[in-house]
Amino acid sequence: MKLITTTDELAAFCKTLASTEFIAVDTEFMRERTYWPKLCLAQVAGPDDAAAIDALADGIDLAALDELMGNRKVLKVFHAARQDLEIFYLRINKVPQPLFDTQVAAMVCGHGEAASYESLATKLAKAKIDKSSRFTDWSRRPLSERQIAYALSDVTHLRVVYENLKRQLDKTGRFPWIAEEMAVLSDPATYRADPEQAWRRLKPRGASPRLLAILREVAAWRERTAQRIDIPRQRLLRDEQLLEIASHAPKTAEELARTRGLGRGFAEGWQGREILEAIERARALPDSQLPTRDRSPEQLRAPAAVVDLLRTLLRLKAEEAGVAGRLIASADEIDRLAAGKRDVPALRGWRNEVFGIDAVNLIEGRLALSLSGEHAKLIPIFPAA
Repeated sequence: MKLITTTDELAAFCKTLASTEFIAVDTEFMRERTYWPKLCLAQVAGPDDAAAIDALADGIDLAALDELMGNRKVLKVFHAARQDLEIFYLRINKVPQPLFDTQVAAMVCGHGEAASYESLATKLAKAKIDKSSRFTDWSRRPLSERQIAYALSDVTHLRVVYENLKRQLDKTGRFPWIAEEMAVLSDPATYRADPEQAWRRLKPRGASPRLLAILREVAAWRERTAQRIDIPRQRLLRDEQLLEIASHAPKTAEELARTRGLGRGFAEGWQGREILEAIERARALPDSQLPTRDRSPEQLRAPAAVVDLLRTLLRLKAEEAGVAGRLIASADEIDRLAAGKRDVPALRGWRNEVFGIDAVNLIEGRLALSLSGEHAKLIPIFPAA
């Protein structure tokens, strides 16, 4: 087991990996008490070497690690990469590239909807993961040998998983199938927390444009403030409180203090003053600048029977292709297709070949689904001459 705790050790280790074809990477971090993730440990493995890098070691400079992550000649292999990539994006202001996500590749190679690292390590690397350190507080020091061993197992087996999945993708010619997913993970916009868009993840009871404008302003205030003082957004203001404020649109600190669980001290302090200012900004917006919700599947009038048929077709085609269904088409795409929309990813590229063409033919009556024993099958229907 190798634990790197000094800048010189890190520089030497990263230098040996700078000329390798790929590295396997994982991180351990904490963010329960902060808005931004706090890197505690970074695990990196090349084809022949592996080390855990103590990001909290006294005096350590992680510049060599940052440089390695930015080296475009070295492929970075992650499993379920999004959170790990966010950490490095925040550190170096760019997404490590090129990259390979074994969870995405596993979906293309027929290993299930969201294959866990443990299941892939067991199946492809013939390894058994010791889960006893899974819920470790990685910010506490010193780290035990068991913790270090657990952390390193997240990359030592990962390189074997990667090599197996790469062979499967080479054999099937499906490398291009994961390109779109890798493009999303490589896009810096994936990791930018835009305060102006924070309101979209909330579900207000009403959907009037003015209510949505207030929700947008208050949600943006919460996001910016949480980022600035580095605390979890829910600790600053819970979702249900934010929604209640948007619904009642208080005009005074006294009215704001009536929000459940908020308290007079908050309402009369700087937070309450800034929230009331945000509400007033929303009130002052002209109608032309008010936001609107994207139409829901119900508003799109997706016929339930068509949705059910498309879901059955998706399962059938996913099983035939050996690809996870949710990688082919999301539930929202199925609803949009059933409602007559055609601007969906499922009708482009390899997804169209695997599912999209048959989906449109099914919707438009040129294809039927039938049962043959316990299995569904497709029957072409030719229009009368």
